[in-house]
Amino acid sequence: MQKPQLLVPVMATPNGTLVHPAYFLLVGIPGLGPDIHFWLAFPLCFMYAMATLGNLAIVLIIRVERRLHEPMYLFLAMLSTIDLVLSSVTMPKMASLFLTGIQEIGFNVCLAQMFLIHALSAMESAVLLAMAFDRFVAICHPLRHASVLTGPTVAKIGLAALTRGFVFFFPLPFILKRLSYCQTHMVTHSFCLHQDIMKLSCSDTRVNVVYGLFIILSVMGVDSLFIGFSYILILKTVLELASQGAALKAFNTCISHLCAVLVFYVPLIGLSVVHRLGGPTSLLHVIMANIYLLLPPVVNPVVYGAKTKEIRSRVLHMFSQGGRKCVDSEVWF
Repeated sequence: MQKPQLLVPVMATPNGTLVHPAYFLLVGIPGLGPDIHFWLAFPLCFMYAMATLGNLAIVLIIRVERRLHEPMYLFLAMLSTIDLVLSSVTMPKMASLFLTGIQEIGFNVCLAQMFLIHALSAMESAVLLAMAFDRFVAICHPLRHASVLTGPTVAKIGLAALTRGFVFFFPLPFILKRLSYCQTHMVTHSFCLHQDIMKLSCSDTRVNVVYGLFIILSVMGVDSLFIGFSYILILKTVLELASQGAALKAFNTCISHLCAVLVFYVPLIGLSVVHRLGGPTSLLHVIMANIYLLLPPVVNPVVYGAKTKEIRSRVLHMFSQGGRKCVDSEVWF
């Protein structure tokens, strides 16, 4: 089958003809041959299965168990839903690239994937901030928790997170489409990111650089500052508790959220710093990007499943019920 023409003239502009590629080529992991990529596809598929089953289990458990319809668990269900979609946007395409070696991804498909990755990451950041606020109110103002974080308020926070992620990142595909691409068309990751697509352009990218920096600071930057401020106040309140046991019990409710925050923000900050330093994309860029996108959907269900008593007991109950049914069926036959 003949490949489509690589460079497609789109429209004439005052600065010349706007040229878009028909497709980009995904590199995968630079420096690794096809054989290593092929074998890496299997642990990647295992990670995708873990992310899908783990996050789906959390969403369904919280949906079924009425006693889990509390702000902390409702925010957790939002986080798991975002992780479920994010892993489905990135991992299947990566697995296909590693298994088959087919590198092509359509220009518009690449832009759509890029938008979803960045928008979903912004939504996840907002939900992590909401979870930090929930812990702050629960520990610092426990008597006001039920009146502050009501069901409608939680729903409005979730809608605000969804809207903000969509609104801030919706312009990205359009400001990338205004660029002309006449250099190499090799995307140096296994998925499409704004910074990498922008670097492939031979047009003036100042608008992309300024807007990209603006949204990363005003979205993830502001969220991380408020999360940090929340934990400073939480730590201050915990240290003022008279009983050491009460202090440990209060702070223990934050451990799962702290792990989720670190897993999300540490690779994000590292990736942002590495990209801002400029220069050609290195193996470090790729590793940081893979950790940033692949790790949270896999780790979050494990952390919350292990640390949250209600979810852990429900999962164990489901397995025990399944085992009992198997034993009953063996006895019947």
